[in-house]
Amino acid sequence: MTIKTDGIVIKEKTTGERDRLVTLLTRENGVIRAFVNGARSPKSKNGAATGLLCYSDFLIEQKKSGVYIVTEASAKEVFFSLREDIVSLSLAQYFAELAAELSVREENADEFLRLLLNAIYFVSEKKKENDLIKAAAELRFLSLAGYMPSIVACSVCGKYESETMRFSVSSGRLYCEECLPSEKTVELPLSVVTAMRHICLSEANKVFSFTLSKPSLSLLCDVSERYLKNVTMRGYKTLDFYKAMTR
Repeated sequence: MTIKTDGIVIKEKTTGERDRLVTLLTRENGVIRAFVNGARSPKSKNGAATGLLCYSDFLIEQKKSGVYIVTEASAKEVFFSLREDIVSLSLAQYFAELAAELSVREENADEFLRLLLNAIYFVSEKKKENDLIKAAAELRFLSLAGYMPSIVACSVCGKYESETMRFSVSSGRLYCEECLPSEKTVELPLSVVTAMRHICLSEANKVFSFTLSKPSLSLLCDVSERYLKNVTMRGYKTLDFYKAMTR
């Protein structure tokens, strides 16, 4: 079976002397792993288009054994500017790791791919603050994967908003200031709650279209990261590296 799709390389590994094993987030088939024969050869026609974070058109052959082989690859966007800034590159690599963790496997992943491409574009072009892009990508990836926090209204009384609200990182539930839960919560100003609702519920092309003050943005960034780690129950080496680069 031959698959024709666009996608982005979210992980790569050297195999043998000249071959490459890549993990792709494809539009038509979600996350798949595929071999690129001879990709590391100077004469390879597929080498550049199958490098990490390269967005390309692919022809992929699925063998009877279930193994995927990239037979053709044509680069659409390689995000050159990322290579000029280690902070931007490390954040983009973190987004790729998130995509590998949360995106669907072997089924249509149009929304996941669009989110990843937009996040990397904003980072590479410095269109938004990194904290804003990071928080939005984390919460939207979680929402697409079925882990959207319960932020529409207070989980107890259904109240839509109060001046401050409380959010549980462990359960993903929201509470108004009158309904204090037994679980540990973080106090959030209404501006942060509104931003979280926007990220999770807005149209795909508007996910990153919001602003917050620096203190509120810092709080959003912290809460989204903690919620992500609680849901996925793991750490991220790329995130650790990004943080080391921004200290």
